Amino acid sequence: MTHGAVIECEYGLPAVVGVEHATKMIRDEQRIRVNRTEGYIEIL
Repeated sequence: MTHGAVIECEYGLPAVVGVEHATKMIRDEQRIRVNRTEGYIEIL
């Protein structure tokens, strides 16, 4: 587990780790939907 995954679990926040190229695809202030059950993000 990554540190981020542990923290999100403790606070009950949605998070997905290991999404390839996420930092290149998601721009500042862009809205996304996080589906941690299925393990993906969706750019809205």
